[in-house]
Amino acid sequence: MVAVNSKFEALGSKESFNSSVRHVKMTVALAERVAGGENIADALNELLDEKLIGLEQVQAFVSMLLVDKFGYVSVSKNLMAVSAELSEIHDNAKSWNAIDLVVLYHHPDLGVLILNPKNPGHLSLLDRLNKFELITVYAGAFSKGVNAAIATKAADTLISLYEGRKAKVDAALLKGSYSYKAKKTQLAEAAAEEKKADKAKKAAAKLAKGKKSAKALAAPAPQPVAVVPKPPAPPKAGARMTPMYAVPVSNELFHNGNVEAWKRIIESYKTKHPDLEVLVYYDGERITNLNALFKWGKVKHGSVIQFAVAGENICDVAKLQRYLAQGASKMFEAFLRGPVNSVLPLF
Repeated sequence: MVAVNSKFEALGSKESFNSSVRHVKMTVALAERVAGGENIADALNELLDEKLIGLEQVQAFVSMLLVDKFGYVSVSKNLMAVSAELSEIHDNAKSWNAIDLVVLYHHPDLGVLILNPKNPGHLSLLDRLNKFELITVYAGAFSKGVNAAIATKAADTLISLYEGRKAKVDAALLKGSYSYKAKKTQLAEAAAEEKKADKAKKAAAKLAKGKKSAKALAAPAPQPVAVVPKPPAPPKAGARMTPMYAVPVSNELFHNGNVEAWKRIIESYKTKHPDLEVLVYYDGERITNLNALFKWGKVKHGSVIQFAVAGENICDVAKLQRYLAQGASKMFEAFLRGPVNSVLPLF
């Protein structure tokens, strides 16, 4: 029996055909931007933010444009160690004017992240690095020919920095015309964010001056709303993630009562912010089932549990941290009031 060629099977329906056409048109548009000297990571993150493309398209764009069309050199590695100071990587890479750089990092919780290591704005996209996760560095010169030896050297050096190793930067990487230039819109947004942060800081200081610090949190308000608990879901593709926040365990043991308090706090947060996800970590490992790890005697006084929030329009993180700190203390019982399988109105 003759095997049927399924090469064009994906084009057999109207929906998949139109999706393919949109992808091809976007590929052509991106090719023009890269040929004009724009870093593809900057362009793709802009399109992801505007929801004009999906995260599942990123690797296809990179492979087609950087590898096939523009001949970038690529070096991949599973990280054997990780750098704790990501800003130092940017401080090094921003002066490598001889080469254009793009990084693909396979984040264990957020999926594939595409970064321009020269762009200071991309520092916030990467909350941390994890050992053994895959990272790929692409080095090239847009539409111009690239010296393969220099490109390989740049990629290897950058990976060494991501692994936290000291790496000697070749002087040949410093001279060239491929320095990072922020767009006017990016500069304006950065200035606006700085102004907003400064205004918030002044307002907080004024409030603190005329008001005493709040005492221990009061018991949650009554009249909880009954709901059916939902299992933890992974963050949406393309979501942003906060840094890791540490919550010290001040109870003698983080026992079943503390576990239930945390579950109800997180459920309350997710009910108020359904598009956000709370990610809990202990000893570097993500915990999707609190009961599976936080057993009697496992997590003791002085231990640190970490959490992060993923999604868009992230808010109420400071309040969440305060509640979780109380839930990890002797005052956890305040969160256990009300019917089982109900949501506390905390946020």
